[in-house]
This record gives sequence, structure tokens and C-alpha cells, in this order.
Amino acid sequence: MMAFPSPTVRPSERLSSVPLSGIRKLFDLATPETVNLGIGEPDFQPPEEAMEGLRQACSEGRNKYGPTNGLPALRRAIAEYSSRYNKDIGESNVIVTPSGTAALMTIMQAFVDPGDEVLLPDPGFVVYRPHIMLAGGVPVDYSLTSGDFQPSLDSIQEALGPNTKAIVVNSPSNPTGGVMDLERRRAIGDIAADRGIMVVSDEVYDRFVYEGEHHSFLDDTENCIVVNAFSKSMAATGWRMGYAMSNVEAIDEMAKMQYHMTACPNTPMQFGLLQAMPCIERFISEMVPVFDRRRQLITERLKGIDGFHLEPPRGSFYAFPSYDADIGSVDLAMMLVKEGLISTPGSAFGDAGEGHLRFSYATSEEMIEKGMDILERVAATL
Repeated sequence: MMAFPSPTVRPSERLSSVPLSGIRKLFDLATPETVNLGIGEPDFQPPEEAMEGLRQACSEGRNKYGPTNGLPALRRAIAEYSSRYNKDIGESNVIVTPSGTAALMTIMQAFVDPGDEVLLPDPGFVVYRPHIMLAGGVPVDYSLTSGDFQPSLDSIQEALGPNTKAIVVNSPSNPTGGVMDLERRRAIGDIAADRGIMVVSDEVYDRFVYEGEHHSFLDDTENCIVVNAFSKSMAATGWRMGYAMSNVEAIDEMAKMQYHMTACPNTPMQFGLLQAMPCIERFISEMVPVFDRRRQLITERLKGIDGFHLEPPRGSFYAFPSYDADIGSVDLAMMLVKEGLISTPGSAFGDAGEGHLRFSYATSEEMIEKGMDILERVAATL
């Protein structure tokens, strides 16, 4: 038999070391009747002003390359919108990116060298670890406090080492719904400043806080890069538009990397967002009470299911209950899929997520009720 050579088109070792997202694997098993509480996608449509601005931009021929950093007018509008956290933020402190995820990837590629250690929360959003690894960095976990899912300051101190380059924080949190208090925010900022390391703060859910308030890292642009996006605040997940804010030098370095990754963000989409910026506060004020009612509903239902435990999430739109049953989170999630409910196994977010499931309540109360009915029925059999 003739021997064929091994394929010459094969992935790098870096890419091979990164697993596929545990979130999306289960979605392929869904049917049209499946209750999907697995994905964090608001069931609102973007503001009509945004969609009209997009249509208008396309019809008027605004379909060409734009500035690598994003349209100046949109950057100014973002700076004004973000002035609640730092009144000195201006256009030069902002870069528009092709999604918040792209902003996070650009940061890692721009600032992390091979061998640099980057601290990340466990459990934490699924892209943090792969992004660090793809940049040649070394991910180092720090833990969260039980129940309210605050970053553990002791764990962060223990994780610090001579090669630490950055600390990734996320508040409000995906997957836990935890919201960082002011004391902890200040403590992490002090640790970073004292050690000469930067903070990468994922604040995509900053406007979805139901108890307490959001404490941004944007007041310290010298040491911090803040990432945000329009996916949640304008319910435009499929538009893939985000932004990052920091000092001018850091933004310039991100722009250099972004040029080589994508040249520039989507021009017509930016015009659409720009037209909607004057109404973003109204739009958010309509969404948040709806999500709060859903939060209360799913909290009540989960606390009523034997073997499940949950402190009410204070932000984002996720519930991250623990459970008592002696079964892995992937196996439990698979059981639920077969019964018609998609959730996300906690282990998808790190080792410390095992023994949890993530449920998104960015969907209707009817779907939440149906999903919790399925969970309650399955839980009774464990």
C-alpha cells in the first residue's frame, strides 16, 4: 500500500493546546423545541436608531475602510458615555474593536510576551485562558470567594510572581453574576500599582447591576485597560462591536496590533452605533428592569430545587448555582439537554466551576419557567 505523507496544513502547537469552547459544544444538540438558557444573548433587538443608522450608512456609500482606531465621532461619543467613571477620558483614550472578545485578544497580543504570567479568575470567562496561551503567556488562576464570587485578595497575592505581567478581572462576572465591591476594587488596583503590573478589566456587563453599583477601573488609565462592548448594552451581539479604554500610549499600541489583525473596525456598523449613542441610556433603562425581574424569578426557582444552592446574582444576566449530586457538570448538562434544556457546565469556566451549572436569564420568563421545570424534574432523579 502506498504511504501518504502527513498533512502539511496543520495547526500550531499553540492552537492545538487550546480546547474548543465548552459552551458551544452542547448547542449542536439543540432542537427547535429546546429551552436554551445556555447563551448570554439579550432577547431584545438593537435600538431602532442604530438599525436606521446602519441602513443609512450602507445606502449612502459609507462602506469603505475607516481609521484603525475607529471613527473619531464614535470614539468621542464613547468617551462622553464613559465619563461617569472618569471625566478626563477623551477620544484619544478609546479604540473601537471588532467585539469585546477581539479587544481582549488584541490586548494579550500587544502586551504579553512568551513566558509572561497573567492572573485570571477561576471560574472565569472562557476566552481569557486561550488568549493568554495564544500570546505565549502562562495563565495563573486565582480563586473567588464562595457564594458572592468576589476575587480573593489572598489568592491573588499567592499567585503573584516575578513573571506576573497582568491581572484579568471581570465585574459584573460571566459566569457567576458576582459584582466586585469598592474595597476589593481599590485593593486590586493598589496591588497592581505596587507591583508595576497592569489590570485588564472586562466590564462588558457594567450597566447590568441590580444590587450595589459598578466600580470601574477606568479611573486609573495609567495602570489599567478597560474593555467594553455594545453586544449587551445595545443588544447587538451579532454586530460584533466593542471598545477598549486606557492611556494614550496603550491605545496606540493596541491600534498597531489591531491594524495587523483586522485593519479597522466595521465602518457601517460604527455609523449605526453612533446614531444610537444619544438614546443608549433610555435603551438600557428599558432593559435592566426586565432582566431584574428575570433574575428574581430564576433565583426563586433555583432555591426551591432540592440539592441546588444559589446566592442571588448581583449583576450580568447569569445564575451560577452549585449542586450536591455526585455527577460532573458536563454529564449533568448532557442529561438536561436530552430532556430539552441547554445550560452550560461550570467546568467550562475553569476547574473551580465544577459542581456548578450556568443559566442565562437573558430570555423570557416563560422560557425560564420551562427550563426550571425541566431542571426540577431531572434533579429529582439524581
